[in-house]
Amino acid sequence: MRDLRGIKIAVDFDGTIVEHAYPEIGKEKLFAFQTLRELDKMGASLILWTFRNGKELNDAVEFCRRNGIEFYAVNRNYPEEVYDETVSRKIDADIYIDDKNIGGFPGWSEVYQLINPFELQQLEAEKRISASRNIFRKLFRKKDKKDE
Repeated sequence: MRDLRGIKIAVDFDGTIVEHAYPEIGKEKLFAFQTLRELDKMGASLILWTFRNGKELNDAVEFCRRNGIEFYAVNRNYPEEVYDETVSRKIDADIYIDDKNIGGFPGWSEVYQLINPFELQQLEAEKRISASRNIFRKLFRKKDKKDE
């Protein structure tokens, strides 16, 4: 598992975590919360980065909380940041996950693989090694009396 400590990931809400239904909360996107929980376990600082504010923002934050995601910050660079005209509205993050990317939102499975490509390669390698061991065992197993 890749260590993401010190990495800030800004995540959009509508169209990314959930389907578009603003100002309501849409249906959860497939694997959204599973992926976000994995990124959190890897140590990433997750920032909710959304157009929502007021009640709609509070509803989104609570929806995520009920699904196991507690954000490092919400529409801010860090929790204590106070927004005024001296602070840029652009979130300072290392990775941005948003449905407005060029080419659109690739889906949470693809997002995870883009952020953590080595884990998938490692799983595939382990499968190949396991299959090779099984073939080796079959070829060189001791024959029982009944096999003769």
